[in-house]
Amino acid sequence: MKKNIIINKNNFFIFSLFECGCFSMATITTTIIIIICLLPATQAKYMFYNTTMAIDPHKINVHLVPHSHDDVGWLKTIDQYYAGANNSIRGACVQNVLDSVISALLDDPNRRFIYVEMAFFQRWWRQQSDTLKAEVRDLVNSGRLEFINGGMCMHDEATPHYIDMIDQTTLGHRFIKHEFNQKPRVGWQIDPFGHSAVQAYLLGAELGFDSLFFARIDYQDRAKRKTDKSLEVVWQGSQSLGSSSQIFTGIFPVHYSPPDGFTFEVNDVSAPIQDDLTLFDYNVKERVDDFVIAALAQANVTRTNHIMWTMGEDFRYQYALSWFRQMDKFIHYVNMDGRVNALYSTPSIYTEAKHTANEKWPLKTGDFFPYADRENAYWTGYFTSRPALKGYVRMMSGYLLAARQLEFFKGRSNLGPNTDALADALAIAQHHDAITGTEREHVAADYAMRLSIGYTEAEKVVAASLAFLAESKLSTRHNNPVTKFEQCPLLNISYCPPTEANLLNGKSLVVVAYNPIGWKRVEIIRIPVSSQGLIVQDSDGREIESQLIPISSASLSTRNYHLKGNLGGSATDSDKYWLAFSASVPPLGFSTYIVSSSRKTGSRSVISKWSLSERDSNNTIEVGQGNLKLLYTADEGKLTSYINSRNQVTAFAGQSYGYYSGYNGTDRVNQASGAYIFRPNGTFPVKSDSQVPLTVVRGPLLDEIHQQLSSWLHQVTRVYKEKEHAEVEFTIGPIPVDDGVGKEVIARIATSLRSNRTFYTDSNGRDFIKRVRDYRSDWDLQVHQPIAGNYYPINLGIYLEDEDIELSVLVDRAVGATSLVDGQIEVMLHRRLLNDDARGVGEALNEEVCVHNTCKGLMIQGKFYLRIDPRGEGAKWRRAFGQEIYSPLLLAFAEQDGNNWMGTHVAAFSAIDPAYSLPENIAIITLQELENGKVLLRLAHLYETGEDRDYSVMEKVELKKLFPGKKISKVTEMNLSANQERSEMEKKRLEWRVEGASEERRGLRGGAFDPTRLEVELAPSEIRTFEVEFDYIRMFGS
Repeated sequence: MKKNIIINKNNFFIFSLFECGCFSMATITTTIIIIICLLPATQAKYMFYNTTMAIDPHKINVHLVPHSHDDVGWLKTIDQYYAGANNSIRGACVQNVLDSVISALLDDPNRRFIYVEMAFFQRWWRQQSDTLKAEVRDLVNSGRLEFINGGMCMHDEATPHYIDMIDQTTLGHRFIKHEFNQKPRVGWQIDPFGHSAVQAYLLGAELGFDSLFFARIDYQDRAKRKTDKSLEVVWQGSQSLGSSSQIFTGIFPVHYSPPDGFTFEVNDVSAPIQDDLTLFDYNVKERVDDFVIAALAQANVTRTNHIMWTMGEDFRYQYALSWFRQMDKFIHYVNMDGRVNALYSTPSIYTEAKHTANEKWPLKTGDFFPYADRENAYWTGYFTSRPALKGYVRMMSGYLLAARQLEFFKGRSNLGPNTDALADALAIAQHHDAITGTEREHVAADYAMRLSIGYTEAEKVVAASLAFLAESKLSTRHNNPVTKFEQCPLLNISYCPPTEANLLNGKSLVVVAYNPIGWKRVEIIRIPVSSQGLIVQDSDGREIESQLIPISSASLSTRNYHLKGNLGGSATDSDKYWLAFSASVPPLGFSTYIVSSSRKTGSRSVISKWSLSERDSNNTIEVGQGNLKLLYTADEGKLTSYINSRNQVTAFAGQSYGYYSGYNGTDRVNQASGAYIFRPNGTFPVKSDSQVPLTVVRGPLLDEIHQQLSSWLHQVTRVYKEKEHAEVEFTIGPIPVDDGVGKEVIARIATSLRSNRTFYTDSNGRDFIKRVRDYRSDWDLQVHQPIAGNYYPINLGIYLEDEDIELSVLVDRAVGATSLVDGQIEVMLHRRLLNDDARGVGEALNEEVCVHNTCKGLMIQGKFYLRIDPRGEGAKWRRAFGQEIYSPLLLAFAEQDGNNWMGTHVAAFSAIDPAYSLPENIAIITLQELENGKVLLRLAHLYETGEDRDYSVMEKVELKKLFPGKKISKVTEMNLSANQERSEMEKKRLEWRVEGASEERRGLRGGAFDPTRLEVELAPSEIRTFEVEFDYIRMFGS
């Protein structure tokens, strides 16, 4: 056998040694030694690499974009990732990444790097010296370090509410503006598992972004786009705003990592360029050839002569020089080769190059849900994963909105307490491995703990602000209120110590209900109490109708179990009731109600009547005393009919529960259901363990139907006298898995609607998007998973319609939903699974609650709401009531001796002009005093164009009446994240040419702000953001 030994590539000495009887091994060895000794001496020397950035219009330009994707929690907590702790899980230290990258950038002025997650960068920044900060500012100002996206995290796009997406982005953008006077220009959503329309137009174009880039789309969609060269598109996410809010969008050909063979972390396996002539394995030509081949392959699936290589991955650049050394060499040698042009770049530079090319781009509408990375792997399970965390995030989101309003009314304290900790906790909770439920369980607990700490701080703000406003009649100084308000974060499990106290010896309970919405609302308040003989009085001292509802044994069991877990013990065992009464609360204001023991026998709350399976002559049970009535079968307790006497809707309606058994695979071939993936392996009804009778509770304000559907599933359906929707409260868990099968629990609502495979789901609580079963508008769908492949995320709700009526279901948190059968809506409420789905988290979604060393599967409680309307009339309820679900009344409680509260306190308050309320199609989604004393105001039009004949119209808001008695000195309209004036943003907006667009539809926009009349005009789907300056900040009670 012939062997060639290459001593040195430049010497071209090739010796052929033949293994034959003529040469012994000793002879061969001696020969090699002699040859090496005779070679001319060479020495390694310093190499200069030319990495000067230049775009070549005549070549393919390969934009090398160095980046590190740093999850703000996933396998480890955010603190562990930052500090490099708990490395037995993963060796990741973001502090090292930033230290190393900054050092490498300072070494060479041609190098560039982009960074995304401000939650990490802000921590790092605060630890640096003034000297290093000055150097970093130079890097940022010169564009060598560029902030991309710029939010506190890279938020998910399926499960967050749009208000939370705006808030977390605003926090990051304002930090960047304050420290660097820079404004991010590019969206970088490279890892979320599908992409929403709201992300495109709201968290993209309305921020002033020039472009948006991401990696994850359906594998079938990607294959077609690569063939069509349509991986880069112009995306119009809003039907209402059209091209006025479109954005250039790039989808990576494979993932957000470099092409195969070009990853250069210390332990990566890609071959480095070896260009030292004194060493073996010299490979410059081979590696340049590899580079050119990969570049040409990518150029073949996109348009223009510009392609982007994302040079990084998760938690890379912990030793940044290992990356930059290789990129320096590739740029130098590839450009010497001359076939393609390589350069250090950023997404901003790349976007500008694409825009300069003046190409026409395909138009994309709608969104990129659902996402599958292979035929049996639909990432639709995470729409519901960890429903308790999702519910907690939503509850805290609504609370923050109200707390910020109250903080503004009293006046912000930068020294504390303030709402900042809750805002920070909510911001990182929007991360695409946080609210999604795809993190490990100890990380989920960390997110929840941060929310709890933030709530505790914000609770103090709320209590102090309400006391400040309520005590304006008192002579004491308002800055030090004496009233002590308490709140009840565990009210969802019927636990509220201040309301359960015995009202003896003339004591009474003060209930203050604050309404964060800009219009008056009337709704039933329910609080737990421990006695019967109670009366309720309103702000004018009038006794109002109230109702006592015994708390069910199922609710008491849930309450006591979780109190042991939260407080270490259970509450008293005295009989418990829900006290219900109707509250009328003014816009952006509160009303006060007094609960006391009745001294008169004829004047007290009505105790509800309980009955088991009562029936009429038709063997049915009818509940509801107002316009809405629900009919149930007496024998089986099943819902059969929905009747609304006001709008003459009578419809068959059924409601049931079931579950999917999770597929128990162990790898990607035998794909399992898990935290990310929904892969059902059969569907089954939830059957009662025994025949449990249906319990009917009746009273003057509301009726209830109680159903124990199994040992682990309890439901209460409420019909309020003055409302026209049904409220369904469910308690699910612990889901049994002792049979070795994971389960995914669903609720089904069935009607006879002829919905023609079509249904509508919301995008982040904002726009509704049309869905068609087993269909995608962008490609011919090959159906492999007819259930999981038709699930979509909802934050607000889902609805169906036919020629006559429409069925709507609204939810209290992010969940997955679908319509698999015409006339039916299906909502997934809870998941408990026993296998990891092989997508990186390395842990089964098997949540447990441990009390006194005994662990049980997670129990969750939540609500959904359903209503049937004549076609075209459902939007009013979906939009108005949906806003009330997001922003519930905030309740605070105090105790008083005697009956002098109304004489010494303000009993009713509204921050706006008493003769004014916001139009019912407009919401205040931000009212926040900033650190600099300015006030951030966001107004949102709740309706889309054509959604409702009455409310999908241009609307005006009068700021003078929104802030009465306060002199507005200046109003500046800003972009969505308030880091630049809107006019400045619009001047810089890039215009993109679209394929086949004969007529551009720009969409309707509100007119320019009127500084004289102080009026804001909003078009459908529009959100407008303002910084408002006042002559003085404290305005109420002074």
